[in-house]
Amino acid sequence: MDDNARYCETLVREADRDRYLATLFAPERDRAALHALHAFNIELSRVRELAREPMPGEIRLQWWREVLDGERDGEARAHPVAAALLRARTAHGLPRASLVAMVDARSFDLYDEPFETIEDWQRYAEDTEGALITCAAHVVGGPHAVPQELAARAGCALAGWGVLRQLPVHLSRGQCFVPLEILGHFGANLEDGLGGRITPEWRAALAELRLRIRRDLDAAATLVGAVAEDAMPALLPCAPVRRALKPMERDSYDPLRPQDLPPWRRQWLIWRAARNPKRIFG
Repeated sequence: MDDNARYCETLVREADRDRYLATLFAPERDRAALHALHAFNIELSRVRELAREPMPGEIRLQWWREVLDGERDGEARAHPVAAALLRARTAHGLPRASLVAMVDARSFDLYDEPFETIEDWQRYAEDTEGALITCAAHVVGGPHAVPQELAARAGCALAGWGVLRQLPVHLSRGQCFVPLEILGHFGANLEDGLGGRITPEWRAALAELRLRIRRDLDAAATLVGAVAEDAMPALLPCAPVRRALKPMERDSYDPLRPQDLPPWRRQWLIWRAARNPKRIFG
C-alpha cells in the first residue's frame, strides 16, 4: 500500500466508519479504490467547514473539477486524495459524470438558502450519496452493477438520515436541509428551526422526512435482487438506516440532540447485511 492509499484509508476509518467497515467486505484488490472514492466524498463534504465563506468554497470545488478534467496534474499528484482518486478512476473507469455531479452538488452546502422543493432535495441526494453508491458499485461490480433507480433511492435514504443526524449543526450555522415544501405543508416556520425552536409543526415535518426515508428504503429493497453479489459492498452503508430511525419515533426524541446508534450496533447491522443482502434495506 502506498502513502496515498494509506492516507485515504485512515481518513475514511476516522471520518466515515460505516463505509470503512463496508469496504472490508469488498475484495482486497478493490479496497484502495473504494477508500480513495470515499475520501474524495469526505473532502467534498468538508468544503464549507474548511472554507467558511462561499467564494473560497467555490474555488475549492472548481479545483476538484479541474483535477477531474486533467488540468491540475502536478497539484493532484501532490494531494493524497486527488492522486488516489485519479488512480482509481483510471483503474476502474469511474464515470466522470457521477464524480462531477458529486462536486457540483456541494455548491449548495456553501450557502444558506434552503431547498425550495422536495424535487430539489432529491436531486441533491441523488447527486451526492446516490452518485457515490454508483461509483462504489462500479469499482466492485463494474459498469451498471447497481440499477440507477436503486442508487437513487438508496442515496436519498442515506442523505435523509444524514439530515436528521446533522440537524443541530446545520441549524446552528443558519442552514436548513429540510425542503421548504415539507415545512410549509405542516405550517413549520423556518425561522423557528434556525432559532433552535423545534415546534410541533417542525416535529411533524421531520416525521414526514422519516416517512420518505422509509419509502426510499422500501423501494430500494424491491430492486436489490437485481444486484450481483460482487456489488453489495457499495450498498452496505445503508444497513443501519432503518434501525436508526426507530428511536426518533419516541416521545422523548429531541431533534436537536439526536442519539445515534452506537458504533458496535452499526457494525453489527453492516455485518448482518453482508451475510444476507436482503437485510440491507430491511
